[in-house]
Amino acid sequence: MITRLSHLFLRTLRDDPADAEVPSHKLLVRAGYVRRIAPGVYSWLPLGLRVLRKVENVVREEMDAIGAQEISLPALLPREPYEATNRWTEYGDALFRLKDRKGQDYLLGPTHEELFALTVKGEYNSYKDLPVTLYQIQTKYRDEGRPRAGILRGREFIMKDSYSFDLDEDGLKNSYNAHREAYQRIFDRLGVKYVIVAATSGAMGGSASEEFLADSPVGEDTYVICRASGYAANVEAVVTPAPPEIPIEGQAEAVVHDTPDTPTIATLVDWANAAGIAERLGRPVTAADTLKNVMVKLRYPDGKTEILGVGIPGDREVDDKRLEAAVEPAEVEMLDDADFKSNPFLVKGYIGPKALLANGIRYLVDPRVVSGSAWITGADESGKHYVGLVAGRDFTPDGTIEAAEVRDGDPSPDGRGVLEAARGIEIGHIFQLGQKYTDAFDVDVLGENGKPVRLTMGSYGVGVSRMVAVVAEQMHDDKGLRWPREIAPFDVHVVIANKDAGARAGAEQVAAELNAAGLEVLLDDRTASPGVKFKDAELLGMPLVLVVGRGWADGKVELRDRFAGTGDEIPAEDAVRAVLGKARG
Repeated sequence: MITRLSHLFLRTLRDDPADAEVPSHKLLVRAGYVRRIAPGVYSWLPLGLRVLRKVENVVREEMDAIGAQEISLPALLPREPYEATNRWTEYGDALFRLKDRKGQDYLLGPTHEELFALTVKGEYNSYKDLPVTLYQIQTKYRDEGRPRAGILRGREFIMKDSYSFDLDEDGLKNSYNAHREAYQRIFDRLGVKYVIVAATSGAMGGSASEEFLADSPVGEDTYVICRASGYAANVEAVVTPAPPEIPIEGQAEAVVHDTPDTPTIATLVDWANAAGIAERLGRPVTAADTLKNVMVKLRYPDGKTEILGVGIPGDREVDDKRLEAAVEPAEVEMLDDADFKSNPFLVKGYIGPKALLANGIRYLVDPRVVSGSAWITGADESGKHYVGLVAGRDFTPDGTIEAAEVRDGDPSPDGRGVLEAARGIEIGHIFQLGQKYTDAFDVDVLGENGKPVRLTMGSYGVGVSRMVAVVAEQMHDDKGLRWPREIAPFDVHVVIANKDAGARAGAEQVAAELNAAGLEVLLDDRTASPGVKFKDAELLGMPLVLVVGRGWADGKVELRDRFAGTGDEIPAEDAVRAVLGKARG
């Protein structure tokens, strides 16, 4: 079937939408693929829906290829299963909660581990039924605090989520690896540049976890990679290599010094170098010699709060995402004036480990704060600092925490090079969940020996609607979108470039022949000027554009390869063969 632009439900825009921050958002709106309804909520118009369905089909084909079976569960879900796993509260404000007319609690599903576990429990009872992998491609809902970038980060989105059920850990690893390979095939078919990184499990739970991140400067995820070894990880999952412990014996006693007007690390370093501390060290004092103590308040899903002290080397800043991942499911807040007033031992600018530990404040430190390391840090009095406060002798923290920023040049955790930071967009995430959810619902089958076997789960997600934006983000140019052939709305865009009756008839004939050959054809049969049609063709981004214009009378047409950015004049009689060659090549 030929789709005519004169009949297509489409309006292109010349100006960027006012709320658009990133190229994919601007272009998908301008090209008439999507339209904003509310913050983080978008309608899919005909061209956008065609791309979305083609992404779905790629995902579906690769899931089917590993033996996964498609089902569809509701998006409107009862509270009870999520209460059983504590995620009714753990999800916090990100969960859309609602009540029916009888006052019963429901939610709009953000993800479906609970329901898949219950579905398998209801249908299977023998080891002979296993293993099984089920999946769905369905709308999910999360109340993003800051929806942005169009369909890259929305409140309503389409995701493929699949779940494997196995009898043992070996089976889980096989299912996990099958999904990992399937995801690589999916993203390779879509032409996306991506990296696989170690990740944290977050509210999902489980053990092994990896993210697939599409390279993008507008990505919200920071990851690090070691070019020498290939190690890659989301910053939240980076484990800081701890330096060797230092012998405590023989180290000088810690001394409290008057350090007036030194509430910042920079002023403290200036004081130390001016006070002769550098001479004692045999080198200049730097921020790395200081121990910065950052106070935060944790708010747990059950409403309880806790003040936490986080000690990091003074040359580092706290990375909010790493801190949040380290304390999940608690939410992180900064202390307010009331908190300081009720805890007078917290002296702003001069907080040290001793007062925290003496007053029952949990104190976690960066892994670099090893036993025997000596620090310049707060003495818990205004205008006073310790010099030479030794970890393991003068204070013993309650544990370590991965909260400090990760920087370019940091040693790789595998010991085989240094780290380099980059940004990406999460497009897939795979988890070895283990038995968190099957334990919650007693999902057992009868084993070969006649005894119950608790099933073990994996969970695997792909952002299907997000992939549309990711491809647009990676593959556009200054003229518009450039769709790869695998998911382009149409194979070829035929443009009638003048009002000559012969050219119009020729374009209709070529379009009909291409359609008969099995290609999806978009025919611009509008009465608009050639300039308008060319700009729209570039904006809409079909991989091939066939221009039938003045040259038709001389037996010539122009074939443009939108993806390669090239255009060639070819004999009109070769047009169908040339388009077919490129479309199928």
